[in-house]
Amino acid sequence: MNQLSKLLFLGLFSLALTNCEDRLEIDPAQSLDADTALGTEANINTVLVGTYAEAGRNDAYGGLYQMMVDLLGANGNVTWGGTFFDPGDIFNKAILVTNGFVAGFWNTEYAVVNQANLILDNLDVVDSSPGERDRVEGEARFLRALAYFDLNRMFSSGDLGVPLRTEGLVDYSADLTIDRASTSAVYSLVVSDLEQAIELLPETNGVFADRYSAQALLARVQLHLGNNEAALAAADNVIENSGRTLTPTYADAFNNDANSTEDLFAIQVTSQDGENDLIVHYASEANGGRRGDVRINDAYLDVFGSDTTDDARANFFVEGEVAGRRLTGKYTNQFGNISLIRLAEMYLIRAEANLRLDSEVGASPREDLNTIRGRAGAELLEEDDDIDLTFILNERLRELAFEGFFLHDYRRFGVEIDGFDPDDDALVFPIPQSETDTNMGILQNPGYN
Repeated sequence: MNQLSKLLFLGLFSLALTNCEDRLEIDPAQSLDADTALGTEANINTVLVGTYAEAGRNDAYGGLYQMMVDLLGANGNVTWGGTFFDPGDIFNKAILVTNGFVAGFWNTEYAVVNQANLILDNLDVVDSSPGERDRVEGEARFLRALAYFDLNRMFSSGDLGVPLRTEGLVDYSADLTIDRASTSAVYSLVVSDLEQAIELLPETNGVFADRYSAQALLARVQLHLGNNEAALAAADNVIENSGRTLTPTYADAFNNDANSTEDLFAIQVTSQDGENDLIVHYASEANGGRRGDVRINDAYLDVFGSDTTDDARANFFVEGEVAGRRLTGKYTNQFGNISLIRLAEMYLIRAEANLRLDSEVGASPREDLNTIRGRAGAELLEEDDDIDLTFILNERLRELAFEGFFLHDYRRFGVEIDGFDPDDDALVFPIPQSETDTNMGILQNPGYN
């Protein structure tokens, strides 16, 4: 019951952030039993808002997810220079099963899954209109898919995926033993949830997930799975029909107090609520950080070649308090929203999928790459310029760096990471000790026994 009370508190506390007073019409309470917490449409909406707040915690998409992916997949681009041991162990590929950052992410993501499951288990009480029920179900499925997708690609080993829970837990004193599902079974649920969310969600939904948020995430998932035709179709539809547009400049896409024109889904942060832990570890002390724990190396600039004068992305840095310490300019507003899915990524997905399929759906790979490069002021590609998968990977590194893509992109493209084969066990996170202690049937990943 304590967990449910916590979830409700998160939902109620985030009212000021999300401007969703019209959704929630209940009196705040510090302790509610399960029937009360899940027994009305208003309360289900409260739990739903709490699920967004849970996903936005610093342990997850409030910053540590992105940092963990960047550090394990650093490949010379960044260095961990902070004093915390846990992220240092991730950077050094020497992760312990007691790593607090890993456990925090695992536990927070499963809290998101459980809250989404509780909502889906109690949809019958959402009866004010079919459209309202569809919206609630669609948002819950989107959030569950987001959590399971990243859990699976960070912790799955071969065909050994993460535990798959599809019903909400209320009694945590019960036997919580559950085997790990197959990797393919988890991804199947993710795809199914997103396909249903696309059908259920409205085209616009304020700062919450809408139809195109789900379709954009589906494009990312399908590309990860190698389903290039499905990834292409999803990304193309988002580009053509979502109404999102690239911001006028590259800098305009970041550090925003409100969603930018290219945000397809963003974690909401204000001075009153929300967490932006990317500031803590990526920013200078002057911008609210710890003097730049995650430092950008000269090697990262190699991805730009000689095009470092006009390309805004090659110069989008700030200098830390220590001379010569290069930090990203993407995180300088400690109350800025955190962009999780940007339209720029959809252009990159469409370009890559078209290249892999030798097609030109929506646009040619060169045209889509030039859309991204033109916004950044980079030199445009000519008709006779050779575009291969290495160029696509490098363009993703130029555009999406420090947003939580390093590990996944290098592994997907089959590139060694800091001397490790992309399929090496060291590039998979361990199942946390806290999970193996309470779930006695779970198998640990190879290399962590």
